[in-house]
This record gives sequence, C-alpha cells and structure tokens, in this order.
Amino acid sequence: MKDNFSSQSDKYAKFRPKYPSAFFDYLNSLVSSKLYAWDCGTGNGQIAKELSKTFTHIFATDISRSQIENAERSNNITYSVQPAEKTNFQNQQFDLIIVAQAIHWFNFNEFYKETSRTAKVDSIICIVGYSLIKISQQIDKIISSFYTDTIGEYWDKERKYIDEEYKTIPFPFDEIKAPKFENTHQWNLDHLIGYLNTWSAVKHYVKKNKNNPTQQLKMELQKHWDNNELKEVKFPILLRIGKIKTSQ
Repeated sequence: MKDNFSSQSDKYAKFRPKYPSAFFDYLNSLVSSKLYAWDCGTGNGQIAKELSKTFTHIFATDISRSQIENAERSNNITYSVQPAEKTNFQNQQFDLIIVAQAIHWFNFNEFYKETSRTAKVDSIICIVGYSLIKISQQIDKIISSFYTDTIGEYWDKERKYIDEEYKTIPFPFDEIKAPKFENTHQWNLDHLIGYLNTWSAVKHYVKKNKNNPTQQLKMELQKHWDNNELKEVKFPILLRIGKIKTSQ
C-alpha cells in the first residue's frame, strides 16, 4: 500500500472534511452488536472517534505512524501501525469493518481475505468516501480545471476508483442498498486551500516542480471569494455496504 499521507499529517487532521451524523446514524442502525469495530486506514482517526461513541472498543489501523500520532484520541480506541492486508487481529473479532477514503490504496483480494478472517458471522463492511467538492458553478469550474488540467497527471492511478464513485471496486459481499448522503460544511477560502494541499496529487506536483500550484489557484478563486467569507461546501458521499462472508 502506498503511503501518500505521512507528510503534513497534522494538516490532514485539520483540513479534511468530517462525515455527516446522518451517515453514522444509518450505519449504527445496521449493526446489532456493537462490541468491536475495525477502522482500517484510519488516517486522522475521525471515523474511529465517532464510532467510539456507540461501540465498546475501536481498533484503528494505518500504515502511517505520523497519521496515527496525529489521530483523535479516546479511551476506547486502540491505534496500531498495520497494513490492511495482514493484521494481528483474532479470527471472527469484529462486528463492523469500515474503510474511509482509503480502499482504493489497498490490495483488494488480500484485504478482503483479511476481512473474511477477522469478521464475525453476518458482520457489516462499510466502504465510504467522498468525491470532488461542490461550491458554486463558477468555483466548481475553476477547481475542476485545477483537478484535471493542472494536477491531473500527478494523480496516482488508484484515484480512478474515486472518480468512478467506488462503483468499480471489487465488492464480494452481500450488498445492502444504501441511501445517499452529502457532507456539508461552512469554509473560508484558506480552509479550502488547506484542504486542497492535502491532495496527494498536489504533493506530487510540489515535489517535482518545487512550487505549489494552489497559490495560483487561490489568486483565481479570490475573484469570486473574499478571504474571510464563509461559503457552503458540499461533498457527495460514496458508499458501499454489505454483509461479510466469513472464512470460518
């Protein structure tokens, strides 16, 4: 698995959007037993922290030690540096396995074998993420051009799974048809630029070209967005949910 997110992990925790409460309410309604959950590819721990309110204990893993060091803490969350495809968890341990904005980096076959081994009978797997931000017609056009034309060649090939809304990932589970959710925030322009700087393609661009393309982007956006002005930003939620077929 690639590690594109160890650098500037404090910014990842600060600027990445959180998921809506309606999504967690729905997820909790699907899981009858709430003893153990595995948040795989936890990143800044936001999913783990939210689930810690309703589950007895959360096990949260990531390959990035830096991300875990900056993750949100709770007494009932255990963080560990482990790959998604091979863990030290027990057989049939989890009631819920969740992956947020990370499944596209995994080896699908090996990770799914691990979910089958570590999941309880009829437990739930949830693959969740979010697609390109939506703000307004003018601003969306500028960001879309930045996404495709300015940094398009710097995206890893795995990004295509997000562009395809996770519809094309392998999903060997008894799928549950899920409702649609949308994530909405009020951001100023600096927060948006901070978020865009967490994109892996921006990091690749900066590494190769020794300059940051978001600086020019900010100048373009300032024509439509005062620095202290708050705007509503929306992230369409990508969601695949199913029941896991265990290997036991």
